[in-house]
Amino acid sequence: MTAASATPNTVTKVVQGSSSAPDWTATASAISNSVVSITVTTSNGGGEGSGVVIDSNGNIVTNNHVVSGATSGGQLTVSVGNKTYDAKVVGTDPSTDLAVIRVTNPPTSMKPIRFADSSKLTVGAPVMAVGNPLGLSGSVTTGIVSALNRPVTTTNGDDSGDLLGSRDSSSGVVVTNAIQTSAAINPGNSGGALVNANGELVGINSSIASLPSSDRSQSGNIGIGFAIPANLAKSIADQIVKTGKATHAFLGISVRDADAVESNVKIRGAGVASVTPNSAADKAGLRQGDVITKIDDTEIPSGESLVGLVRSLKAGQTAKISYIRGSKEATVDVTMGTAKS
Repeated sequence: MTAASATPNTVTKVVQGSSSAPDWTATASAISNSVVSITVTTSNGGGEGSGVVIDSNGNIVTNNHVVSGATSGGQLTVSVGNKTYDAKVVGTDPSTDLAVIRVTNPPTSMKPIRFADSSKLTVGAPVMAVGNPLGLSGSVTTGIVSALNRPVTTTNGDDSGDLLGSRDSSSGVVVTNAIQTSAAINPGNSGGALVNANGELVGINSSIASLPSSDRSQSGNIGIGFAIPANLAKSIADQIVKTGKATHAFLGISVRDADAVESNVKIRGAGVASVTPNSAADKAGLRQGDVITKIDDTEIPSGESLVGLVRSLKAGQTAKISYIRGSKEATVDVTMGTAKS
């Protein structure tokens, strides 16, 4: 049996009778007016994507690469069912590939989604991806959480994910410690919702893994999709709605992949290549040559993983960093600085 509970101005929460066999029909129905289709029309053509309603004022969170054309003069519209509304960009955050847009006169049918605590997600949990894949609005697919804290590199404007990339957002590349899911995600799903069986947002669909192709054409889903965790999406969206932009945590190191040895065991981590003077890392005593292996309870297997995890933290937030210096492990509390705009 499936029950439901409602909170004013938010989507109905679906209470599942069975965690092992969710009633996905009820979930899809509950969030049908919380996920919208987005169209950007420019002089060069345009594109389509998805977005998630986050409040009753018409604010919608999506991917930056979905609406980037609208920031340079393109027309932006949002569709709910068979109705289309004008929208405008409130603010963008290219470093996390997130953006907020706002429907000019939001209809009462648009229902803000509920946010889940994405830090409590577990591998194997059932999830549903909702969006506008290939222009097919209102599409849903189901699967499971395949992995957590997966370091994924994407290029703004491209729906493809690269697990081995090493660049950063200064060159238009985004590194995210993403949720990996088997729920089918295709081009056009970007900016849509990844929800749990209760209809609560756990992530913003953002990219797919694709097989190499000689002509660089965009492939469809191969069973590996990625979503930006809901906690990060909420933090960035709240800042953009309030101020038009977002701030980010700054640790103050450059990193590379590195190995360390402790008790005759080789441990993969993020090697500290350099430390910025007077930065959070410098003040905490981190040094060149240290190998960072964990932040709080999350293991750090690579430099890219560290970059993605730091970007999920807030400026001023304190985190416990575990590292190996020589052959000895140590931990230190680090209060994150603020990255320059």
